[in-house]
Amino acid sequence: MKVVGIITEYNPFHNGHKYHIEKAKEITGADYVIAVMSGNFVQRGHPALMDKYSRSRMALNNGLDLVLELPTYYATASAEFFALGAVSLLDGLGIVDYICFGSECGDIKLLDEAARLFNNPSDKFQDLISSYLRNGLSYPMARAKAASKFLTIDGDSKDKALTNLISEPNNILGIEYIKALLRINSSIRPITISRTKAHYHDKEVNYPIVNNQSPDKNTDYTVSSATAIRNIIEDTDSLLALSPIKDSVPQNVFDYFTSNYNITCPITIKDFESIIKYKLLWESKHDLSSYQDLSPDMADRIKNIDLINTNIQELIEKIKTKNITLTRVNRSLIHVLLDIKTDVLIGFIQDNLIYYARVLGVKKEATHLIRKIKESGKLPVITKLSKAHEQLDALGMKMLNKDILASHLFYQALYDKFEVNLQNEYKQELAII
Repeated sequence: MKVVGIITEYNPFHNGHKYHIEKAKEITGADYVIAVMSGNFVQRGHPALMDKYSRSRMALNNGLDLVLELPTYYATASAEFFALGAVSLLDGLGIVDYICFGSECGDIKLLDEAARLFNNPSDKFQDLISSYLRNGLSYPMARAKAASKFLTIDGDSKDKALTNLISEPNNILGIEYIKALLRINSSIRPITISRTKAHYHDKEVNYPIVNNQSPDKNTDYTVSSATAIRNIIEDTDSLLALSPIKDSVPQNVFDYFTSNYNITCPITIKDFESIIKYKLLWESKHDLSSYQDLSPDMADRIKNIDLINTNIQELIEKIKTKNITLTRVNRSLIHVLLDIKTDVLIGFIQDNLIYYARVLGVKKEATHLIRKIKESGKLPVITKLSKAHEQLDALGMKMLNKDILASHLFYQALYDKFEVNLQNEYKQELAII
């Protein structure tokens, strides 16, 4: 039995994700595909458009066999910690042979070389990063510029090719996945698929073209970025206005949106504005700087903003600077919302990294995978939340309780916005397809 793992958010699930699943199975010859998926809050620092169980059902209906939740501490973290948590979870299952991810370059050898460069940086390389940070660049830009200059100094043409990888988001994540595999000495083999039809940051959906064909001759559906699809879903005010996304998502996903729009979705950062502003008003500058991704400089900026007369989008723009990216600001505010402190996350990383594998959904014909993980893996498998305290130690429960809190806040926002009642986490049933 061969198993390939995927790390994802499915926010929302679209044709590119379906292609990824199909291609991952084809390339690896895998019999089963397991996904580690973010829960109700995602890595870019926003709530998911819809709840994690609905997203799990979409994925299971489009080729996945098993969906596991990435703990909130990692799901909302920077690329490095996001990747470390997700890869550690896949490794802890004991049955995963491959990890398959999309990248702009599609070259696993180049990504591996970049990962090894970043995994064991020289003092010279670190000094270059520090110098660019002092000049006001954000960390991602500082690292990219330092790597470019460092590799140019080395004068190796292959190394120069690596410099083109560093600024693309999926390449960056791919590099972090490989770094994580190296860090935990995993036997899982990394595989990459070239992202060819829609860039991660594309803001417009792609429309069908007559005889349109992807580089894979077996695939002729339209692929748009999740960003473009989210923009339409978040900004529209009618079902008719959802029609532009119809060709970019599987039919069953489109049916979900048309059946649930303004009933169970969309949820956005605006739906948490009051809670976030309350916490920012309540906390001191010192306390704010204890949150993950929130520096003392950011805390100073927040305390100098008229929070009472500023909406959440204006607040984000006012915190952002040349060296503080919008994504980092978003993540920081989500960490304030969810009470995610830097010292707690570092404590997890220095201890066991991951304490459990929580199942969100599974195909009926793949339920034996859960039994196999229980036999071969290193992690307790949680299928019933009420019994988790019997399976986990204190630190494991601390990590899990954050997932529960995040979900209950999400469900509260759903109720406040749409007056829809969702079962709390202890009563939620697995998505079984």
